[in-house]
Amino acid sequence: MKTFTDAAGRTWTIALTLGTAMTVKGKLDIDLLQPEAGEVPLLTRLGTDELLLGEVICALLEGQFQTHKVTADDVRTSFDGRTLLAAQKAFYDELIDFFQSRGRTDRARAIAKQMALIEAAVMAMEMRIDALDIDATIRGAMSGASPGLSASTLGH
Repeated sequence: MKTFTDAAGRTWTIALTLGTAMTVKGKLDIDLLQPEAGEVPLLTRLGTDELLLGEVICALLEGQFQTHKVTADDVRTSFDGRTLLAAQKAFYDELIDFFQSRGRTDRARAIAKQMALIEAAVMAMEMRIDALDIDATIRGAMSGASPGLSASTLGH
C-alpha cells in the first residue's frame, strides 16, 4: 500500500488487490492487471491521459470516501497538480509492488520503464523549450519571416 496527501491535507492509501482491480474494471472497464493490453497499451494511456489517470485513482480511493467524509467531487477538487503527481507516483509504485509480489516481474519492469520514460520526456521537452531563442523568433516575426522555415521548406 502506498500513501499520498491531497491539497486539503487528507492522507490517501492506494492498494492494488484483486478486489480493487475488479472495482476499477467494473466502474471504468479498465483492467489494471493487464497494463500492456490494448492497441495503445493501458500503461501508455495512463502515462499520457491525466484525466484517465485521475479517474482510475479516484476509483481506487472510492472505498475511503466515507472515512474522509467526502464525495467524489470533493476529491477531484482537492487534486491539484502536486497531488496528482504524488498520486501518480504512489499508483505506479503500488502497481510495481503488486506485480513483483505476483511474480510478474516483466510487468513490474514495464511500469518502472514507463515512469522513467515520462521523466525523460519531460526533461527532453524542457530542454527544447530552454533552447528556444525567443529574441530571434520575435525578430523573424517582426521582419515578416516565419520562424523555423528554411528556403528548402519554402520550395526555393
